[in-house]
Amino acid sequence: MEPLSHRGLPRLSWIDTLYSNFSYGTDEYDGEGNEEQKGPPEGSETMPYIDESPTMSPQLSARSQGGGDGVSPTPPEGLAPGVEAGKGLEMRKLVLSGFLASEEIYINQLEALLLPMKPLKATATTSQPVLTIQQIETIFYKIQDIYEIHKEFYDNLCPKVQQWDSQVTMGHLFQKLASQLGVYKAFVDNYKVALETAEKCSQSNNQFQKISEELKVKGPKDSKDSHTSVTMEALLYKPIDRVTRSTLVLHDLLKHTPVDHPDYPLLQDALRISQNFLSSINEDIDPRRTAVTTPKGETRQLVKDGFLVEVSESSRKLRHVFLFTDVLLCAKLKKTSAGKHQQYDCKWYIPLADLVFPSPEESEASPQVHPFPDHELEDMKMKISALKSEIQKEKANKGQSRAIERLKKKMFENEFLLLLNSPTIPFRIHNRNGKSYLFLLSSDYERSEWREAIQKLQKKDLQAFVLSSVELQVLTGSCFKLRTVHNIPVTSNKDDDESPGLYGFLHVIVHSAKGFKQSANLYCTLEVDSFGYFVSKAKTRVFRDTAEPKWDEEFEIELEGSQSLRILCYEKCYDKTKVNKDNNEIVDKIMGKGQIQLDPQTVETKNWHTDVIEMNGIKVEFSMKFTSRDMSLKRTPSKKQTGVFGVKISVVTKRERSKVPYIVRQCVEEVEKRGIEEVGIYRISGVATDIQALKAVFDANNKDILLMLSDMDINAIAGTLKLYFRELPEPLLTDRLYPAFMEGIALSDPAAKESCMMHLLRSLPDPNLITFLFLLEHLKRVAEKEPINKMSLHNLATVFGPTLLRPSEVESKAHVTSAADIWSHDVMAQVQVLLYYLQHPPISFAELKRNTLYFSTDV
Repeated sequence: MEPLSHRGLPRLSWIDTLYSNFSYGTDEYDGEGNEEQKGPPEGSETMPYIDESPTMSPQLSARSQGGGDGVSPTPPEGLAPGVEAGKGLEMRKLVLSGFLASEEIYINQLEALLLPMKPLKATATTSQPVLTIQQIETIFYKIQDIYEIHKEFYDNLCPKVQQWDSQVTMGHLFQKLASQLGVYKAFVDNYKVALETAEKCSQSNNQFQKISEELKVKGPKDSKDSHTSVTMEALLYKPIDRVTRSTLVLHDLLKHTPVDHPDYPLLQDALRISQNFLSSINEDIDPRRTAVTTPKGETRQLVKDGFLVEVSESSRKLRHVFLFTDVLLCAKLKKTSAGKHQQYDCKWYIPLADLVFPSPEESEASPQVHPFPDHELEDMKMKISALKSEIQKEKANKGQSRAIERLKKKMFENEFLLLLNSPTIPFRIHNRNGKSYLFLLSSDYERSEWREAIQKLQKKDLQAFVLSSVELQVLTGSCFKLRTVHNIPVTSNKDDDESPGLYGFLHVIVHSAKGFKQSANLYCTLEVDSFGYFVSKAKTRVFRDTAEPKWDEEFEIELEGSQSLRILCYEKCYDKTKVNKDNNEIVDKIMGKGQIQLDPQTVETKNWHTDVIEMNGIKVEFSMKFTSRDMSLKRTPSKKQTGVFGVKISVVTKRERSKVPYIVRQCVEEVEKRGIEEVGIYRISGVATDIQALKAVFDANNKDILLMLSDMDINAIAGTLKLYFRELPEPLLTDRLYPAFMEGIALSDPAAKESCMMHLLRSLPDPNLITFLFLLEHLKRVAEKEPINKMSLHNLATVFGPTLLRPSEVESKAHVTSAADIWSHDVMAQVQVLLYYLQHPPISFAELKRNTLYFSTDV
């Protein structure tokens, strides 16, 4: 059975030519062509891997290994009841028949592997053993268990396929198979040791060498070949290959199973378990392909590579970083003329024996790299979204391919700049013999992955060395063929039929965690991907001095084309001496991290979906559900007019005999009292249960409001204020004026824009206007503390704009065709409106009203 990774296909596209003539800044980063991706040949000495090439991968994130070919492995919506159901069931039989045949071959391969085990064990207790008991148990570890699992599965599935009819169910068999993947995890963890042990035993024992070189595998029942000879090394690879094959079959079965068939939820569950399993072990089984020989005469292998932003000469440069078994190499692609083979240019390298991570107290302050202004990053996102919409329109209208390619090129340029300028998390490495190097990453998860991969390799007996110019040339020359990440991680590199991701709101409850070895101060953060990179979106409270934290905290996370959710678990550090001098923040210790794919079929339901992420022996339990953007536009007025949430602002202010609702005044006062210096105030989600408790107290006008506010987490208070504005029966800036605000912000002439935008404020009802101006001044005061709280005017506009100003349901249905279009057409304009008023000199209610005499109030 050929490993899947042998079948990578080359893909040429506009990206290949773009790289050859497109330069960025002074460093002229040139991209890359695409080449066949080769996997581990049978009998090779290198570590095999679960193939993630998107043409075959059972994983959701097709971008994780570069590429971008083929279909998303997440099953489509299945067959609607009654639509070609007969054809679907026939396809199920064909898929199962093919899988059953390959399962027979796999069982024969496992039998062949087990055949020499019994005689080897028998001789182990004699005076002339071929292998010791320990060596036998290492080489054949878990093979018997795997054989028994698949034999039982085959024996149960075979009669169902042979006596096929439309009522046959077999989802429970696949669900049981998926539930036993823990055995495969144990096999994978032992795989490399098993290979090394088998190789050493072959070298030291001729008898075992003969056995391991020619194992006889039975042919299928209807095959002419009774036996084939296969090496033990090749057979030991088969279980790793089988996990991928089984997951692909699950994907195909789901595709051809009616959604109302009893097998559908069982297959869906089996696929989810398999995908999460593959995702977890792929971190341990990366492609490790032979490059050159190390100074000790061992094989140098590629362990990890990827694109990182390096700070060099006070500017940002996109680098391709390669981690080998004994050296870290930082490279960029050379600029080459058309038709010439592309090569990497080594910028620097550090032998792992000389590589150290400076502790916070040891590291020097880095040269100042000015962060890219938030509003410019948001402008890039707006351009990317607009270009995406234009490309879709061109395709729908069957536009010229040249025009589409031109738009794609523009989109890539903007996405590249966004990728280059958005990362802010410092990752510093140091050569103990000299220079330090600084990378900027967008995600703490990614920083932890690189650090852990390097530290794992440093546990081995490594020697310091200096590469000669020829050795360096050979190593750098190998990078182009060895690389596993072929494309810059931007959405332009995705195929049209890949999932665009989710747009809307993901509700996540972080329940609890188990598996800590000792008590600590523990918290979790949540990250999601957006525009090709990950950003931190929420953080639980710190659960002090416990080994079993129970947070039970709910968060609402806005998704912008997101496909993955990451959870990181930290131990809180209170030692102020451990400050990272690159960003002046205390460094907390990551205890574990994990990732789950956001399968639309799983999360797009009204019910909560509970899951567990396993990380370094720690298990974090969480639940999630998703609300699409169009659903989030719906505002439901409160049936009880006695409260404040969901009640018109004019009704509330009249009842309270106030100009600004009490809830707004109290939340603002509390934030300014003790939250104005809180990092990420208004951006970091508050705990949903705390927010709901505050909502209930305000609605009931409880006398304990002030006491409760003083004790409540400040992010929950900020979240309550945002929720109040979001739940108004209509937005603060009103449905009626929404189209006029959209037109006004689009005006080019500054004087005309000023006149229009001020006129629109005058047109608001007094309670809305006074409350808006009150909030405006508060947000300006928050932004004054930007150096501490990291919340600029633009950040605040991004948070509040879509809440205070959004289209009515009628307006949105008339103009919006997809979730991605809502983002491009509306959200950015809403942000720009609020930003305009935030950047405007102070606006006085009295002054506005005095000028009303000179203007008509008709809009």
